[in-house]
Amino acid sequence: MAVYEHTYKPYAGKLTPEWSRFLIIPRHAYKDIFRSKLFTGFFALCFVGPLIFAIMIYLHHNINALLMLELRVRDLVPINAEFFQIFISIQGGLGFLLTVIIGPTLISRDLANNGLPLYLCRPFSRAEYVIGKMSVLMILISSITWVPGLLLFLFQSYLEGAGWFGNNLRIAVAIFLLSWVWIIILALLSVTISAWVKWRMAASAALFGLFMITNAMGIIINELFRTWIGSIISLSILMQTISDGLFGLRDSFDMDLNEYMIAPVWSAWMAFGLICALCLFLLTRKVRAYEVVR
Repeated sequence: MAVYEHTYKPYAGKLTPEWSRFLIIPRHAYKDIFRSKLFTGFFALCFVGPLIFAIMIYLHHNINALLMLELRVRDLVPINAEFFQIFISIQGGLGFLLTVIIGPTLISRDLANNGLPLYLCRPFSRAEYVIGKMSVLMILISSITWVPGLLLFLFQSYLEGAGWFGNNLRIAVAIFLLSWVWIIILALLSVTISAWVKWRMAASAALFGLFMITNAMGIIINELFRTWIGSIISLSILMQTISDGLFGLRDSFDMDLNEYMIAPVWSAWMAFGLICALCLFLLTRKVRAYEVVR
């Protein structure tokens, strides 16, 4: 059709920076997710833990509160590396439940409804698409793990004094790194399973089963061959090994294992890298603008 009036004008509005275009995905995803009052209530409950741990830190430095509650300082949980490790473990478990609720539908809906071409026909790469989908989980889990964890660390440093901050800086680094290791594993596993398993219930079961099956396989391999190889196959033991290494607590979890089952920390980090590489490989095979059906 001929165009007689040349009234077309290019878009003159503000352009979104290229580095932040992937954030459009979590922004719209949260509008959908938080429509559920049940999920909103569960997410709010995830902040009860940080509140309880903050109260425990406060009681250590408030004699009047201890006298009112008829408590002694030695009866309280000591504020040390193990204290913060327990906090991250609890919040990480809640992050896993968030992943089970949200993760299975992140990519499966787009694949089931042929929505990927609509994303990738725009100035939006496959990497930005995957990062955007992962960011839905990464932002939520960050808000209940390392963010309140570091705030608790700063709160303890403020009450204890500047010297405590410098002497225990390793704890802050461990909180941050361990949280991100857990976040990356959960986000990558969830989007990978979501890309390959389109049925939500099956995807949720697969995510649960992955941890249970690898744990059982790891224990069987260790018992049969009297080796630590099974400890890096089990995702739960793998994460605990990395956690103990970061916090400097190698005996907190290994007490339940025989000596030959204790995997070196370097092997756990290597297994973490291999898991990430495998997930990225599977995502590159599945996340495409089109699919050839034979």
